Amino acid sequence: MNQKSIIVVCVLLVSMSLLACQKTSKSDVELNYSKAEVVSIINKVNQHWQKTHPEQDRAFWNPAAYHTGNIEAYKITGNQDFLDYSIAWAEKNEYQGAKSNDETEWKYSYGESDEYVLFGDWQICFQTYIDIYNLEGQKNPEKIKRAIQVMEHQMSTSVNDYWWWADGLYMVMPVMTKLYNVTGNNLYLEKLNTYLLYANSIMYDRSAQLYFRDAKYVYPKHKSVNGKKDFWARGNGWVFAGLAKVIQDLPADSNYREDYVKRFQAMAKSLKKSQQPHGYWTRSILDPAHAPGPETSGTAFFTYAYLWGINNGILNDKVYLPVVKKSWEYLSKTALQSNGTVGYVQPIGERAIPGQVVDVNSTADFGVGAFLLAAAELYRYVERKE
Repeated sequence: MNQKSIIVVCVLLVSMSLLACQKTSKSDVELNYSKAEVVSIINKVNQHWQKTHPEQDRAFWNPAAYHTGNIEAYKITGNQDFLDYSIAWAEKNEYQGAKSNDETEWKYSYGESDEYVLFGDWQICFQTYIDIYNLEGQKNPEKIKRAIQVMEHQMSTSVNDYWWWADGLYMVMPVMTKLYNVTGNNLYLEKLNTYLLYANSIMYDRSAQLYFRDAKYVYPKHKSVNGKKDFWARGNGWVFAGLAKVIQDLPADSNYREDYVKRFQAMAKSLKKSQQPHGYWTRSILDPAHAPGPETSGTAFFTYAYLWGINNGILNDKVYLPVVKKSWEYLSKTALQSNGTVGYVQPIGERAIPGQVVDVNSTADFGVGAFLLAAAELYRYVERKE
């Protein structure tokens, strides 16, 4: 073999080696699930929840967060029982949130009574009412009449500080984009941006690119047990997932789209750094020792948003599929129990609490909803790759 032939052979060998490495690298980040496997998990989780919770709850944030996941489970499976469950809930609550009809007494600070109509925890239900209205072919505008009444009253005021806690961004931002798409009223998008700018001004930490739960928890006024910034996982899950829902529904030519995408991408980059080796995020994101151990609700909301970003070309799959691979492994192998229960959900609260027990028996409606959102988006990823 002459020198030229040796060089050609060497080049071919190197090229083949590089190609093999590329193939290995790519397979390392593939999510190797079938559509049937994902549907099986969705059905297992959702059928268990609905069977064990036959009585419909009020229209407050926690059951309403479950229904945002249930609607996505219906869209994937076509299981009419799932849609009927949300319809029964909506009908029980008369397609309303808080039910006061006296607009002069409507409030938006924390409150669970009927006059807190402008409090976002009573507005998240509108997301599902709008979804039902759309799924039924927009035949019955009565189903979104209260949503329009409440949100247009809110937008008519000069008040801008409606979203004073991180959770509120998931509760209400998608309501406004959904109503924009139903009504064509551009004020929904303008006010959404105005309210979000206020929320950013009191909760967003530019250096960490994460959100404090509310103004009480801003560093250094509040610190984790080890003196660090205390970013609550579920609080940031609400925001990250809420941004995904907003960007999805936003017009392609919106003046705000680029800003929201950049914020979403910044959160994705930041959260990637704090994922634990077993795939979950701890309750205090940057201080795992503050409240150690797995937590499902924040992890599920993050997983949903990461998958949505990948599916829609906003997040680089080579960068973020490894994150999702680990988080879904945790959700499907550790959080999910054999009977369909979703465990390790931190109970209702507003912060990471040192010493609080969160274990296999810890479950909640909003955690199941977050799990269903993630599973539905995983299905869409698998379908897209087939």
